[in-house]
Parts: sequence; C-alpha cells; structure tokens
Amino acid sequence: MSSTPSQPVTELLVRWSKGDASARDALIPLVYDELRRIARRSLANQSAGNTLQPTALVHEAYLRLARHDSIEWENRAHFFALAARMMRQILVDHARKHSAGKRGANAVTVVVDDLPGASGVPSVDILALDSAMERLASLDPRQCRIVELRFFGGLSIEETAKVENISPATTKREWATARLWLHHAVSKGPEQ
Repeated sequence: MSSTPSQPVTELLVRWSKGDASARDALIPLVYDELRRIARRSLANQSAGNTLQPTALVHEAYLRLARHDSIEWENRAHFFALAARMMRQILVDHARKHSAGKRGANAVTVVVDDLPGASGVPSVDILALDSAMERLASLDPRQCRIVELRFFGGLSIEETAKVENISPATTKREWATARLWLHHAVSKGPEQ
C-alpha cells in the first residue's frame, strides 16, 4: 500500500468527510491503482471459474464507498480497510448469486495457501470462509478485522496495526491465532 502518497489522500478524505464531493472525485485517480492491486489480489485467490474482473470489483467497491457520505475518514489506511471490507462483501454477494441456483453448484472458491496447514486444502468456498469469519467476528471482532485487512485488503502487519491502533507484535499474534482458528473452522464445516 506504500505506492499511494499518504498526505494528499488523507487530506482529500478529510475534505470528503466534511461533504466536499470534489474531494471524493479527486481521490479516485490517487487510489485507483492501489484499489486495483487489492482487487487483483482478492481475485487471484479465487478459482478459475470466477467471472468477476478486477476493474468491476474496484468500480463496485468505489460505488459502495461513495454512497457513504457520512463516513468520518481517519486516514488512507482507514479508507483501504473499508475498501477491503467492501470487496469482501462484493465477493460474497457474487458467490451467493452464482451458487443460488443449485446448492453448492458453481461455488466460488478462494485459495487459502496463507492459512497454516493449507497444503492439504488448496482452496475453500468463499461462502464457507465468510461463514467462518462471521463466527470469528462473534468471538473476536478484532481478529476478524485483522483477517479482512490482511487477506482481502493485502495490508501489511504494520498497516494493519495502524488501522487497528495496536502494536505490530500484537497484530502478528492475533493474525496467527485467527488463521489457525479459521483453518480449523473451515475444515470442520459450519457451526463446529
């Protein structure tokens, strides 16, 4: 995420928070490449049958963000964190839409090679991952946010720590614990 200059983005976000629509419009050229990188990373984790493209994911995420004029933007990390959350929601909505016809048919999967012990589990249904993340959120909301920021948003440990206002060491610990929990939850199935 370091390719986007922090100061101009933060200034535009603050102006957008105060209702300046021109700041919102000026923001997109500054963050577009980074949003595409996040989208490519999110989509690279998906199965070959996925029809969603990075450009469409970025545009949909930005449209959803633009509808929220009342957001009090803190900084660029906060913006990218929310963009990652929007992309997760879009991917889940897309998976639900494509698997609605037949239960389990055409499931959208994500590669979970970043989860410990994933060598035996090369990919997982994104709906199963989302369900596990919802359960994790009820147990430990911060760990769920860390997974969202790292896995869907591609934020570094340091960037995630900044967004969560915790130390990088705590972030690393929480990230490791959350990955283990999710690996277990996804491999065992719902509600186990």
